Amino acid sequence: MTPRLQKLHDLLLKEGLAPTERLNELTVVVKPGEYKSTALKLRDHPELKFEQLIDLCGLDYQTYGDKPRELPRFAVVIHLLSIEHNVRLRVRVLCADDEFPLVESLTGVWPAAGWFEREAFDLYGIVFDGHADLRRILTDYGFAGHPFRKDFPISGYVEMRYDPEQKRVIYQPVSIEPREVTPRIVREEHYAEGRG
Repeated sequence: MTPRLQKLHDLLLKEGLAPTERLNELTVVVKPGEYKSTALKLRDHPELKFEQLIDLCGLDYQTYGDKPRELPRFAVVIHLLSIEHNVRLRVRVLCADDEFPLVESLTGVWPAAGWFEREAFDLYGIVFDGHADLRRILTDYGFAGHPFRKDFPISGYVEMRYDPEQKRVIYQPVSIEPREVTPRIVREEHYAEGRG
């Protein structure tokens, strides 16, 4: 761990956050009820000053790992940057309810979270409590479901096309058979040897 990262690690521990280090990056996991207060602390603490939200995304752990799932199904991950201290931090919050994934909105902490939260809502169905304009951003208004969920079929449920007889766009059930696509990965011999 670099000296700068070690300093951040020690400071986060002192503030009651338990960071984990992997691949020279720090991650803090917080409970849903502490998500917004932790974000405010990370932004406002003079020795932290994570003034910039770089990214926010949703995660679906439905098929994560080889064993039965121990984590809640959905999570939200944010990536933060402290320009003044030149460090980055990842914060993960696990949604408490798999049926209705919900966390607080961070738009009041970092306004840039607005678009990212709308994307996570649209693609994963994660609801951000307190978001002023939580609506779909990438899929069609009448779209049913959330396409990045692991249980959503690759081909979707409906397809749309222009019907020249009706002179309008129509929706109909998907006409292709569902199939599983497994990519073929080709790597050179001894690809991962000697890499840490």
